[in-house]
Amino acid sequence: MSNNTTFAAMNLIDTHSHLYLPDFDEDRAEMMDRANQSGVQKVILPNINSESIAQIQKMRREFPKQTLAAMGLHPTDVKEDFEEELDKIYQELKTGDYIAVGEMGIDLYWDQSFYEQQKLAFREQIKWAEEMNLPVIIHSRDSFQEIFELMDELWTPQLKGVFHCFSGNKSEAYKIIKDYHFKLGIGGVYTFKNAGLREEIKEIGLEHLILETDAPFLAPVPYRGKRNETAYISLVAQRIAEERSLSVEEIAAITTDNAQELFNIK
Repeated sequence: MSNNTTFAAMNLIDTHSHLYLPDFDEDRAEMMDRANQSGVQKVILPNINSESIAQIQKMRREFPKQTLAAMGLHPTDVKEDFEEELDKIYQELKTGDYIAVGEMGIDLYWDQSFYEQQKLAFREQIKWAEEMNLPVIIHSRDSFQEIFELMDELWTPQLKGVFHCFSGNKSEAYKIIKDYHFKLGIGGVYTFKNAGLREEIKEIGLEHLILETDAPFLAPVPYRGKRNETAYISLVAQRIAEERSLSVEEIAAITTDNAQELFNIK
């Protein structure tokens, strides 16, 4: 990247960021200013559970021009009461204030005891997406094969979306883009030293990628291990630009076009 690059002149979209969490309560306005100075024009806020709905709504009121939101039930919050949770989230989704269904999916990393319930919640949220013609934001930690089984059964040409925080291999990446025509969400992991992800997706066309932070988690180098924030998405764009021998402005333009198309952002 050239030294005279002005991030603020770019148009980046952080397609996945939990900026409404308490991690940002002390400096949320300043953090949003830093995002703007880094060229981030829009941030998508995916929901977690019924309790986070109010947090998202509050942030949308405070930053209406910068934020958009998705509504779903995170797989790690699928517990005994998941049907009640789904009902609350569905009622909120029906208000029409959301651009996607998510964050949803399967997570077998933390706890496998609610796997069957996670599958039921996955099916239900896919149904919502088709009913409302919305894209889905899929969480797939340690669960690609389980999600592929569901997607092979449930996918229709109408369904679109992204595998958020993609960390799979080349064959998984190609299945996602060829069989389902979904995007891959690329974030801070891409910048990690010796990141296998760079090698796995080096032949994947940029038209299949969108950028995300997953803030406050998974901060990119040189902030790895610290609180992530939306401004750092420019560092992900910069690293991709270096790997692809393109300018960071080109990466920003292409990935933003991809995000605008996927999420129908005007």
